[in-house]
Amino acid sequence: MRAPTRGGVVVLAGPRGYCRVMPLSSHEVELFEHSRARLEAIAYRLLGSATDAEDAVQDTFLRWQAADRSHVQTPEAWLTKVLTNLCLNQLTSARARRETYVGMWLPEPVLAGDRMLGPVDTVERRESVSMAVLALMERLSANERVVYVLREAFGYSHGEIAEILDLTESNCQQIYRRAKQHIITSRVRTEADASSTRKIVEEFLVAATSGKIQRLVELLADDATSIGDGGGKIPARTTPIIGALTVARFLRGLFKPTEARRDLIGGRPAVYASTVNGGPAVVFVVGDQVVGVMALHVTSTGISSIHTQVNPDKLARITRLWAGSEHGEPLLEAW
Repeated sequence: MRAPTRGGVVVLAGPRGYCRVMPLSSHEVELFEHSRARLEAIAYRLLGSATDAEDAVQDTFLRWQAADRSHVQTPEAWLTKVLTNLCLNQLTSARARRETYVGMWLPEPVLAGDRMLGPVDTVERRESVSMAVLALMERLSANERVVYVLREAFGYSHGEIAEILDLTESNCQQIYRRAKQHIITSRVRTEADASSTRKIVEEFLVAATSGKIQRLVELLADDATSIGDGGGKIPARTTPIIGALTVARFLRGLFKPTEARRDLIGGRPAVYASTVNGGPAVVFVVGDQVVGVMALHVTSTGISSIHTQVNPDKLARITRLWAGSEHGEPLLEAW
């Protein structure tokens, strides 16, 4: 079917109805594509969903097509502002949707090397995309989340952020201080390169499958928490589990394989050590399907939080990228 036209100008159906699309020059296409990875990384940090981030970037592209680009002086700033406003709208509607979400809501996990992660060359940037911090950012207001992400992960000045949000620079500084104060309690964390990631996960798996509670308790911080997201499709606890001993007991039961549990996820999973959202993770794979991701947030006092994603809707992207990634041999061939 041909796209409708008005006066020779193509009109496309976008997420919010039809929009007038001006022909793009190759230079204008290149300008957008040069910004795409950065826009995706911003949107993912803001929304906690790679799928929603892709939609927001595509919507930004439609607005870039529809804009009078001759009046756009700084394309990067213009695109960032449009994307941010789209994400702000999504954050408002997402809060309403999550009120009816079944169980605990957790971000969509992203595998190391995925461009959705964006820059992870500093501790601050790695932390801003960790599962623990993404989950904490759910407690922030929409403006706090935007200011924190743009400042902490992408180095935007308060003046630039103020222009994006149509706020004063001093207001942005206040918002940033509030947001950072909310996040700062989870800031101390180990650096997890490929070798240390495997070691952390190996120790964790040995302890979790040994059946010895004390061995697992010793790896956990005293105030450790465990949160799971099944989205109502896979059984998961609907409240956080808190405290090293309580978490250890829960994990001991969780790591006892049963036929009922295997039937639920489609077979006997192989268990891998991997890096997800910049930190160590346990990945469960059945055939070519990732059926679970357990992200470990490691601090100087031990594993402080465990975020387990088993909602199949949030594992589609990591499954697609898993097959083409270097993930080595499984730590357990068939759990």
